[in-house]
Amino acid sequence: MAKAIEKFLLKVSVQTAIYWGSPTNNGYGKITFDTPVEIAVRWDASDRVLTSFTGAQHVSRAEVIVNQDMDEEGYLYLGVLEGLTDAQKADPKLVPGAYMIMRFDKVPMIFKTDEFVRKAYL
Repeated sequence: MAKAIEKFLLKVSVQTAIYWGSPTNNGYGKITFDTPVEIAVRWDASDRVLTSFTGAQHVSRAEVIVNQDMDEEGYLYLGVLEGLTDAQKADPKLVPGAYMIMRFDKVPMIFKTDEFVRKAYL
């Protein structure tokens, strides 16, 4: 059951995005992903400098409030699955405007251990 802040975040997440998770190297230099899924998000397209999970600095193209955990190096695209080709569904790098998740933050609410605000930085 969703908690108060999670209910609020679900309410303000009125945009649809596609999420490609579980990036896995197939051993031959190609990254594969789980089947893409549509999720509800709040997408804030704003540039900011951030430090990725590897310690490198990057310019983030967007800060996205999400309602589930995300995999760093997964991909997000503001849009819907309809209209994407099978090749694009298999490889988000073929989708113009799909961005790699450079950092994922999951912050617990004050005095809570089971209620979180989740953000993906692209």
